[in-house]
Amino acid sequence: MKIPFLNDEFFDRLETLSIYLRTDLTGYYGGKHLIKKYGQTIEFADYRNYQPGDDIRRIDWNLFARLKKYFLKLYTDERQMHVRIFLDCSASMGLYPQKAAYALGFAAALGFLAVKSNDKVSFHFLGDGRAVDPFGLIVGKNAFFRAIGEFDKITFGGEADFAGSVPLVAGEGASDGLSVLISDFLNENRWQRAADYLLFKKRQILVCQILGREDLAPNYSGKYELVDCEGSGPGDGRNVRLNVSRPMLEQYRKEISAYIAELGQICAAKGAAFLSVGADVPIERALFCELSRNGLIR
Repeated sequence: MKIPFLNDEFFDRLETLSIYLRTDLTGYYGGKHLIKKYGQTIEFADYRNYQPGDDIRRIDWNLFARLKKYFLKLYTDERQMHVRIFLDCSASMGLYPQKAAYALGFAAALGFLAVKSNDKVSFHFLGDGRAVDPFGLIVGKNAFFRAIGEFDKITFGGEADFAGSVPLVAGEGASDGLSVLISDFLNENRWQRAADYLLFKKRQILVCQILGREDLAPNYSGKYELVDCEGSGPGDGRNVRLNVSRPMLEQYRKEISAYIAELGQICAAKGAAFLSVGADVPIERALFCELSRNGLIR
């Protein structure tokens, strides 16, 4: 699937943004995320008393001149985090090309923010009941842009099972970065069990709901047979026949708004960041405004 806006201009506009992760996360050395542990950066953190065996080069001699006591300067440490992006590639996500392209573009934007900060990123595409990781661990912009060049080969179909797929590909490591769940969350993909597992692994979580214009405000009138695109066919028990009326559409809009609010409340209770965005909203606006508002993007 071609994503026309994934170009140099798009990524240039993201250069001023960075993913902000909690300072209690751990990770590998060599990144740009300041953590609470003391290390070798130039950013001052605190003092402590000198103890025999400490590096005398870290003694604050100005403080010694005033207090006649030896104190060591302590500095913050920086770590490299792992950003794992789990993208729902089920049939419902691919039903509307605009929504599918937006989901891939949003995943690409978050991946770019990771590699520009010297973090690692991995993309996991969930569909047909399994997770596919075609690119492996991505480090650096060159590897990232090679992977993005293959995004047009990603296909959508079947059902996505977050609970069954996420633990299989995210089992190693703990407290080492951000995990992102991207879906419309309009089907039974068991995302809450996946989120609970990631929280057990002490990872920071972003739940991103992407909805198409048809999901938010369908414009139908008359008799229709609604067919579940992830079902087994016309005889599937989840298919329904409806005589769509204006009051029914108004009730649907109220229900979808209430459902979005419920998702936000669930995520807040779990301590996960939540974003619900329509596929007609520019990705830069979602990042600059919505994610900046909850502190995940700075």
